[in-house]
Parts: sequence; structure tokens; C-alpha cells
Amino acid sequence: MPDTPQQSYHYHVMRRALDLIDASDAPLTLEDLARDMQMSPAHFQRLFSAWVGVSPKRYQQYLTLDHAKALLTQRHTMLEAADAVGLSGTGRLHDLFLRWDAMSPGAYARRGAGLEICYGWFESPFGEVLAMGTGKGLCGLAFVEECGRDEAWRDMTNRWPEAQFRDAPDAIAAWVSAAFGGQGQAALHMIGAPFQIKVWEALLRVPSGHVTTYSDIARAVGNPNAVRAVGTAVGRNPVSFLIPCHRALRKSGGLGGYHWGLPVKRAILAWESARAEA
Repeated sequence: MPDTPQQSYHYHVMRRALDLIDASDAPLTLEDLARDMQMSPAHFQRLFSAWVGVSPKRYQQYLTLDHAKALLTQRHTMLEAADAVGLSGTGRLHDLFLRWDAMSPGAYARRGAGLEICYGWFESPFGEVLAMGTGKGLCGLAFVEECGRDEAWRDMTNRWPEAQFRDAPDAIAAWVSAAFGGQGQAALHMIGAPFQIKVWEALLRVPSGHVTTYSDIARAVGNPNAVRAVGTAVGRNPVSFLIPCHRALRKSGGLGGYHWGLPVKRAILAWESARAEA
């Protein structure tokens, strides 16, 4: 995560480059991207590769629909066989141990009453993120780039309208850093209805760089006919990225929806794929 002026500058250069790639209908050449970033091709390639993990050309290949279909064919994880992965298995994306707790149904029904939630705004590899956490761990991660700060704030606070929210980024900064590849341990506090939590637990068993389908998730939670309800639960996941709802695809290989915008979902899948193959 960017924490120095130079890292912050590099981060925003990469965001502009990724936005250009995402908006283009055809692959962009290294020279075109470097010119738009006002850099030499060699310098831009070094910077991009260091930040994203692969070359600009390779990254653009990961962002295509064909790549999503290839993931479904080659790295389709059947969740029934994924238990051996365990909740600490996050592949090469980041080497962390994920400790998690789930709120009881009764506590969830109280809509956050009596709960203090600390929050802060942080940089991530996928743009600014609003992070929220209780004393047990992170309970919310919202990507801001597509929806803006105001909408992200309304979306997250409306989930627990009776909670007390405190601007305290230092209280959760270590968990956020670990979530995006820093040192330490990421703690997760899942706040949701019982069925939602079952779906989110199933998502936690999908390794980084792999994908699953909504149908597989429905079978994994013991209700194979509940594909639509599973899709709703996936979309209501409050802790994006850590609970990897971006790894759920349609049977056709289509990306499906993503609460924080499809450009973010495509970028996360490409970023994870690059590291899984590194």
C-alpha cells in the first residue's frame, strides 16, 4: 500500500494507466501508454511491472473476457473439494493468516446497536478504499473509484444503521495493510444474516487465482436450487476482496455483476492471476 510520496505518485500513475487500458476497445501499445503517462517506454514498463506484477501487454490479456472464460476452464474450483485449502490459504496473492469471527444472528438482527465501528480511507492496488472494523476485525471494505466517497459511505453505514461510527484509521490500519499484501495478520468480522455468512464462508475457500460459479456455491452451502439467493448474498458481501466475491463467475465465463463496478472486478482478477502465475 502506498505510504510514501513516491509510492503515492507511482500508485496514481498506475491508476491512470489502468483506467486507459480499461476504457480502450483495443489493446494499447507500450509506446501509447508511456506517451500518455509522459514517460519513456522503458521507464514506464519497469514501473508498471514492479507495481502490477506483469508487463502492460500481459496485463491487458488478463483483462479480457476470454481470460475469464479460461479461468473457468482451467482454474474452476469445485468448492466441495476445496476444504483442504483451509481459511489460511490465499495462494501467492499475499502470505497472511486470516482469522475470522461471525456475528450471531441475534446481534445481526439488532442492526448494529451497541456496536462501535472504526473507519478510515486508505489507498489500495485498486484505488481508494473505505475500510471499517470492530474490535474483532475488518467488517467492511468498499472500493471508491467507481461510486465515489459519498455513495460508498452511505452504502456501508446503511448496513448497520444503529452502530456508532468513529473516524479512527489507526485502529484498523494494520489489518488493512495485511489484507493488501503487507506484513501481519488480517482479522475479519463477518456481519450478516446466517445464509449470507454461509455463502461468504464458501467464498473464503476459493484460492487466489482461481474462480468458482454461483451454482457451485449453492451446492456447497447445501441448497443447489438457491442460485439466485446465492447471487444476492455474494453481492451483499461487505468485505470486498478479503471475502473474494470477485472470484464468482457465471457458468458461461461471464463476469456477472460486482457491487463496486466491473472495472474493479476485472482488475482484481487480473492482478491475482498475474501473481498466481509469477
